Amino acid sequence: MKPIQLTLVCHGLTEAQRVGRFALDDEPLRDPADVPGRVFGAAHCLSAPERRARQTADGLSARVDEGLRDADFGNWKGMPLKRLDQQALQAWLSDPHATPHGGESIAALCLRVGHWMDTALGEGDWVGITHPFVIRAAMLHALGAPLEVFHRIDVSPLARVCFSRYGKWRMQVG
Repeated sequence: MKPIQLTLVCHGLTEAQRVGRFALDDEPLRDPADVPGRVFGAAHCLSAPERRARQTADGLSARVDEGLRDADFGNWKGMPLKRLDQQALQAWLSDPHATPHGGESIAALCLRVGHWMDTALGEGDWVGITHPFVIRAAMLHALGAPLEVFHRIDVSPLARVCFSRYGKWRMQVG
């Protein structure tokens, strides 16, 4: 058995990230020219299906992989955090199983991403262009961390997180 090397890269900056709102389904990058081209080289390159991830992966011959899709924020899509019902927001932030938005819970997202990590990748080097919530879920899966720490992780635009798997997932810092 040979190891798997996986680098997850967060998509570039969007207007939603800049102003503090949930992204729309087909949210574009704020400025695609800000994404450094071809710096994510690997034998296999994957991209989440959303426009912002595909724009970040532009020029990499990335294959779209549904396993990297963003969390489903239900009826909160496009909504500024400041305009949400604060009680519903607090419920969502404190309970990983809560779905006040009618979309995907943090628990369901983490389960989905963990399953993808464990089953979708063959040996070799992989790069996946994806979203902050997917990267957070991958970090929790690799570390075996509790769901309650999910919202304590920040993932910046174009951030990279590296993982390796040889029997068990490990997170790499370097």
